[in-house]
Amino acid sequence: MDFKKIPEGYSEGIYKVKKYGITKKTFNHGKSFKLFAEELGGSDFISLNNYKTKQKELLKPCEMSEAKVVDFINKVKLLEPKG
Repeated sequence: MDFKKIPEGYSEGIYKVKKYGITKKTFNHGKSFKLFAEELGGSDFISLNNYKTKQKELLKPCEMSEAKVVDFINKVKLLEPKG
């Protein structure tokens, strides 16, 4: 999984032929972040927190399976910002 491909702040991407608004916010000097993506014009969403410890990274999905989060991160195609 490459979380680095998703920029800080707001971006948009395509996942399973649907457009998503994606917000990523980093905390603790880059040691944790929150990601929330919602289907624009639909009801699907992706929500997770990620924490870096000295030993490993911890992925904590919110109200969904880890498999759904991993699939989204691996398959979302980011769109170029407008303007």
